[in-house]
Amino acid sequence: MGFFNKIKQGLKKTRESISNSIGSMLNTFTKIDENLFEELEELLIMGDVGMLTAEKICETLRKRIKDEGVTDPQLIMGMIQEIVAEMMSGGEELQIQTKPSVILVIGVNGVGKTTTIGKMALQLKKEGKQVILGAADTFRAAAIEQLEVWANRAQVEMVKRDEGSDPASVVFDTIAKAKSIGADVIICDTAGRLHNKKNLMDELAKMSRIIDRELPECNKEVLLVLDATTGQNAVSQAREFKNAAGISGIVLTKLDGTSKGGVVLAIRQELDLPVKLIGVGEKINDLQPFNAHDFAAALFEKRNDDMYEEEEAYDEDKDLEDFDNYFKDE
Repeated sequence: MGFFNKIKQGLKKTRESISNSIGSMLNTFTKIDENLFEELEELLIMGDVGMLTAEKICETLRKRIKDEGVTDPQLIMGMIQEIVAEMMSGGEELQIQTKPSVILVIGVNGVGKTTTIGKMALQLKKEGKQVILGAADTFRAAAIEQLEVWANRAQVEMVKRDEGSDPASVVFDTIAKAKSIGADVIICDTAGRLHNKKNLMDELAKMSRIIDRELPECNKEVLLVLDATTGQNAVSQAREFKNAAGISGIVLTKLDGTSKGGVVLAIRQELDLPVKLIGVGEKINDLQPFNAHDFAAALFEKRNDDMYEEEEAYDEDKDLEDFDNYFKDE
């Protein structure tokens, strides 16, 4: 399945919730008036884009319609697509150009944090990068064990200490190991406990100080993993973490299993946090780099589904599927 088709398929439930509803609504109007904008804003809010984001989209749309002299309601879907792409653009690329680069991954239990780290490690290794994992979530023994499973599956190095150890010491050891083997990317799991924001902030600050001291010139990403199925709760969670830690971007998982994918827009607009990666399925290559224009096109596209079925026959990503199957058999 091609890159765009994966996103399109992964957003199917969200598209049915938002785009199809808007399309049906627009078909009932023969002119653009205030009633149309009121219904549009309501549908966007119901699609989990959030009230502030819905208001922003409608405000921008009003101005653009006036400036361009648009009178046909059927042109509005394409205009929304353009507006959403513009709103979501900027900062979505992972900054891992230095050798090594460091990625700190945070998130509460159950959002897919460990799986995300494993998939990132597998994909980066597929790209020819040497990856090392650091098990710095020492709060739970299960977290260390789960990460070790992924390290073995990806056949990458992992540094760990006993449960209850100082997480910053794991980061220090991982950096030392990365230097000794010439690793390209360090990915560190971290605890994501919201019940004590001060401890979380202090913990991450200590890790950051060690990274800055040991690798002063390195690229560093702090990625928050969120579960898209929680809808507006994901926005609240992101806000809490943003207040407690210096997040550089979001990884949004489980988009394929929810109609609440509109939360991507709310996170970007309300919190000014770029979405770096999205999970649109369970396979390794279903963790995709976020692309604002592809996302908007998949969410508000108007092409016939049959066209995509034809395209799939020409692009199956066979090498990545074989790669996935290889590790399943190990």
